[in-house]
Amino acid sequence: MNTDSDYMRLALEEARKSFEEGGVPVGAVMVENGRVIASGHNRRVQDGDPVSHGEMDCIRKAGRRGRYEDVTLYTTLSPCMMCSGTIVQFGIRRVVVGEDRNFRGNIQFLQEHGVEVALLQDEPCIKLMSEFIRTRPDLWDEDIAGNE
Repeated sequence: MNTDSDYMRLALEEARKSFEEGGVPVGAVMVENGRVIASGHNRRVQDGDPVSHGEMDCIRKAGRRGRYEDVTLYTTLSPCMMCSGTIVQFGIRRVVVGEDRNFRGNIQFLQEHGVEVALLQDEPCIKLMSEFIRTRPDLWDEDIAGNE
């Protein structure tokens, strides 16, 4: 396993975990030198924590690190501004995004700050988030806080 699609499958597994737990289905995986070093998913609902997005949960689970420039962060949905700012702050140089059809996110911001972004438009990622938005518009509105 060492392609972007392989690692996105792992991030999608994390997103599905959140969905099954009643949360927002966004998952993330952090990879360094072909090895998964952390994974996480959106935990806002589960933990009652408004900043526990999928990317943030993954970064927390990676733990304290001196440097991030050799990691790639995989996320099922285009990152919000909070998560994008964290990516830039810690110097993560490459992000692979599952999709941006359901939420445009901040890919341009990342690119303007030197982050290489690969956008997959992965159908399973699109389908899972579409299903969530359709069945839980209240949670979706709460999560994005009107920032579509």
